[in-house]
Amino acid sequence: MMKKLFKCSVCRFVYEGEEAPDFCPKCGAPKNKFEELTEEQANKIYTSDRTNDIHMELVNLSMRIIELCEEGIEIDLDPPCVALFKDAIKEAWVIKQRSKAELEGHMSRGKF
Repeated sequence: MMKKLFKCSVCRFVYEGEEAPDFCPKCGAPKNKFEELTEEQANKIYTSDRTNDIHMELVNLSMRIIELCEEGIEIDLDPPCVALFKDAIKEAWVIKQRSKAELEGHMSRGKF
């Protein structure tokens, strides 16, 4: 039997299995709160899974860039170096926000 996807109507957790779980692993809602996703809905989730992971990694890397730049600013070697770190923080923030916005778009279109 092929696995199916079920979405909790309470918290939107997506469960993969032959049937819905007895209780939601996230919020504890009972089995009757799950709805089986259509093949089209399931395909959206499966095909977007890797790009969602990539966006989350970009968010994490952006945060790491910001941390490193803040450390560089604290060292305060010279004005050009500090200016570069300040610019990099702004650029990393933009990258982070773009990926977060894209993830939000995926969520609103059922691709999570």
